[in-house]
Order: sequence, then structure tokens, then C-alpha cells
Amino acid sequence: MTMLERMQQKEGYVSDYRDVPSQLQTKAKTLCWEYNQTSPAQREKRGEILRQLLGTCHPMTFIEPSFHCDYGFNIHTHGLTVINHNCVILDTSPVNIGANAFIAPGVCFACSGHAIDPEQRSQGIGTSKPITIDDDVWIGANCTICGGVTVGRGSVIGAGSAVTKDIPEGVVAAGNPCRVLRPITPADKCQPIRLEEGENYD
Repeated sequence: MTMLERMQQKEGYVSDYRDVPSQLQTKAKTLCWEYNQTSPAQREKRGEILRQLLGTCHPMTFIEPSFHCDYGFNIHTHGLTVINHNCVILDTSPVNIGANAFIAPGVCFACSGHAIDPEQRSQGIGTSKPITIDDDVWIGANCTICGGVTVGRGSVIGAGSAVTKDIPEGVVAAGNPCRVLRPITPADKCQPIRLEEGENYD
């Protein structure tokens, strides 16, 4: 198995820094730089860059600059995906983001890690595990999603959380480490204010 094949598999792995395909990192960093220089009006150009960068790019993928990732080819969006400013994705393993995902500013997806043993860590030994975000998930501002984690369908991760273990579907979870606080219920439905005919925001 090649290093590229290992990086794209569903299982975690241990690697040596000398095996990392640095030329692919250069491509991703260049595309991220180009993306982060675009203006809000350059929607077509942004879409073109994302299609070059991401492994799977759903047409309804919207990412606000600045955005950074390690490789790009390991990031897969599967429906409406809204990623706000200052997102970092360390995609040394696959990162799958389901439909109707809302990702707030400052979120970090960290598939990669370092060896716990200090001697191995100094030698450049690292680890990596995939991340899966199921459909209809909202991740609050400044969260960190660690490698090996799955966030279940419809769940909400509170701002500032460090998600180190799987979160089941249909819950509100928060904290460091992130823990389930309660299920999402019909009482959580909002009542939006709608303008009457002829009204405006002025």
C-alpha cells in the first residue's frame, strides 16, 4: 500500500514524516492561498478553486476565507456545506462532511496527531484518523474536532468544545472534553419573525 492509499483509507494509521507527500501539500497550500485572495464577488472563481482543491465538492459548498487545509483531496462535502471564517482542516485522513452542515468561525478538524512517546515524537512519528460529520450538524465557533470522531446526524456542538470522542445523533453536546448535555426536542424549534406585506427592514 502506498502512502497516498494509506491516507485515503477509513482506518487510522501511524506514519513517518519522511513518507509524507510534500508536493501534494504544496499544491493545497497554493490553492488555499489563491482562494483566500478572492473577493466576495468572485463566486465562480471560488467554486473553481474548491473543485480543484477538494476530493468531493458538492455544488452547494460555501467556504469563507481564510481557509487552510493540508491536502484537500481528503475533504469531501456531500450536500449544502457552510464553513465560516478561519477554518483549518488537517486532512491527513478522510474528512467527510454531510449535507446541511453549518460550521462556525475558527473550527479546526485535526485528523493528524503526534506520537505520545517524546522520543518518537521528536523523530517525526505521527498518527492520523478520519473524521465524519453526519447530515444536519451544526458545529459552534472555535471547536476542535479530533481524529477518529464521528458527530451524529442532527447534533449541535457548543462553541469552544474539544470533541475527542463520538457524539450520537440528535443531541446538544459541549465542553472540554465535549459531553452530551441533552437531546434535541420539539421545544427547540424557533419562531421566526416574518415581515408583513409592504414592510421592510429600513
